[in-house]
Amino acid sequence: MLRAAGLAALTTGTPLVTGCDLFGGSSPAGPDPLRPLLTEAVDLAGRYAAAATAHPDLAALLDPIARAHRSHAAELGRLAGVPVPSDVPGGSPGAPTGDSGATLAALRSAEQRGQDSATRACLAAPAESAALLGSIAAARATHLAALA
Repeated sequence: MLRAAGLAALTTGTPLVTGCDLFGGSSPAGPDPLRPLLTEAVDLAGRYAAAATAHPDLAALLDPIARAHRSHAAELGRLAGVPVPSDVPGGSPGAPTGDSGATLAALRSAEQRGQDSATRACLAAPAESAALLGSIAAARATHLAALA
């Protein structure tokens, strides 16, 4: 089956594999997929920091995730050539206002949106940033599992 699909792709000129530009093909020019993801990583780090401050009982769970988002923001900033503050403020617009359960639900929702956008960014990215964006999408999936 895969062999037939590959043959069909070769004879019709249709690419067999798309997404993340893994094989070094050219990607269509467009907006930098790193900028929105960078903004989102900074926002998510702030949300987690605020939630850990508001709910110290959740800090052991949330602090490592906040650090991961700060790390992602730093690397995205480096690749995009944008300075990123070394310390993300915890007063994000999504700061928790409810109990621990409501806070975790809000973080799961934000993390799901983040995973979706990281996946879309990976699919639109040039080869040089696809690996990073794919690893960010995977990390966000693990964050969702940790919050479950």
